[in-house]
Amino acid sequence: MTNRNPFLPLWLAVPAFLGLLLSGGEARAQSVIQTKVHDLSLLVSPEMPCTWPQLFPPFQIKQYWRIGPASAYNVDILNIDPNTGTQIDVPPHSIPLPDSKLPNAGKFGVKYSDKVPAWQYCGEACVVDCQDLLESAPNGRSDLVTKERIIVWEREHRPLGEGDVVLLRSGYTDAFYKPFPQGRRLTADPLAGKTPAWPDPDPECMEYLASRGVMAVGTDSPSMGPIPFLAEPTHIAGLKHGMIFTEGVTNLAALPATGSFYCVLGSKHVGSAGSEARALAVTGPPAMLLIDSARKKNVVDLSVSLSSELPVTWPGIGVGRYRQPFVKIPFLHNPNVNSAFHIHWMDSHSGTHLVPPAYALPANASQGQSHSDEVRGWLAEYERHFGPRGTSSRTTEQVPVSQSCGRARVIDITHLIGTTNEASWPASPVISPQEILTYEQQQGVLEAGDIVVFHSGYNDRHFKPFPEGDACMADPLNGKREGWPAPSAQAIQLLALRGVRCVATDGPTLGGVDPKQALMTYWALGSRDMVGVEFLVNVDQVPDGAYFLFAAIKIKNCHGGPGRALALY
Repeated sequence: MTNRNPFLPLWLAVPAFLGLLLSGGEARAQSVIQTKVHDLSLLVSPEMPCTWPQLFPPFQIKQYWRIGPASAYNVDILNIDPNTGTQIDVPPHSIPLPDSKLPNAGKFGVKYSDKVPAWQYCGEACVVDCQDLLESAPNGRSDLVTKERIIVWEREHRPLGEGDVVLLRSGYTDAFYKPFPQGRRLTADPLAGKTPAWPDPDPECMEYLASRGVMAVGTDSPSMGPIPFLAEPTHIAGLKHGMIFTEGVTNLAALPATGSFYCVLGSKHVGSAGSEARALAVTGPPAMLLIDSARKKNVVDLSVSLSSELPVTWPGIGVGRYRQPFVKIPFLHNPNVNSAFHIHWMDSHSGTHLVPPAYALPANASQGQSHSDEVRGWLAEYERHFGPRGTSSRTTEQVPVSQSCGRARVIDITHLIGTTNEASWPASPVISPQEILTYEQQQGVLEAGDIVVFHSGYNDRHFKPFPEGDACMADPLNGKREGWPAPSAQAIQLLALRGVRCVATDGPTLGGVDPKQALMTYWALGSRDMVGVEFLVNVDQVPDGAYFLFAAIKIKNCHGGPGRALALY
């Protein structure tokens, strides 16, 4: 048996962590048991205080296609700005363009969310206890995290340095992120001077962290800025050094002071000063190996960029079957950088995204009987071969982050490109069970918890700005060129038997271009409670056995969800 990943033995070196003399298979099983992926993200919903309450457009989700006569899928529109829920600020949030001649302009004024290097989103979590600052300030004011607190932490633990992510834990979001009307206590009431505000670092603290080489800071406050006077000075103090911030983290009590791996996965918006995000942490045997990979910058960004100039949204077959195009809408004016804030209006399957079971499965038997005659015929055929399709209401927020994080098993299917006959178009090359069996003969049997990633190189070749971008989805769907490789329902069934619960692809979708075959693939995924991750790139840079990380934005009742995928090796 061969192994293409020289790092794979390290990922499986569990006895070094557990102090147990286990055989290889037993060691991996013990590793999986002791490993935990912690969700550190806020729930995004119109019912929650997830939007900044000063003239920012409120978050909205609308299910504009439902399973029924007109659609075989549940499909949503999202109206979301990058400052929603758990979120990332990158330097252009406060640092103007270098040639703008504005105050605080600098070289990091061009470091938008699509330009931040992948390694900067992760590292060792260094959790600083600030619980004594919760509600310790007068109404309308923030108490301050000073550099002296950081120095004390260093004396108790170790000096901070490059590759560390400093997380400030006061418990603020844990206490106050609640449905309205109680949710006003999070940001609206402090801004109105009715209650104490959230604790946050002052500018001197930020300067100290920068001097230690820290390039990422997170807080369980709704903003990295203390009010009423130091919000922007604190942002500038960190962002001018190229730092990034995670705001609105939660559940930091689950992490030790050091030793856990932290990662924040934000939507990859082109030219954006931030992004809505999903924050997570890994504890257990893999944590130190992940931390080591992050310090060495062995991190691959697997996500496509989001822009209206790129083919990020399903164009459909023919006329009138497209989904909500990706749109960037300016609002308000940010005088610090002399540009507007932006909201994004998009389909929930835009760009790199999650496919939860409820995307293609009806919520109940009644909805499942409402298909068109054509789809009912397909369903009868599917159930003859695979058994009852079943139902599901498991939307994105119900999918644990652990389901889409784990050891990557990269199955090379590049040889399938160009294997269809033009007379059969629209058609996608089929990833059959035999492709999986051949991989297992060469690389070892797939195991429960593995993330299967199909590598065709399709998006690397065809994900380009329009008009060239039509080659990615529009042309294959309309029979002008071959479609992208896609797994059959039989292949999904085999993966389910192996205990695989997440399947990813570097094609636009797991379904391919044939509507019938695509729907059967999604039914097979959903009926086995599996999830998909679609629209990856750069998979050729991922060694087999690397650690795959993906999480969609934690949106309530969402049937998709944009996200970010990384791989560490």
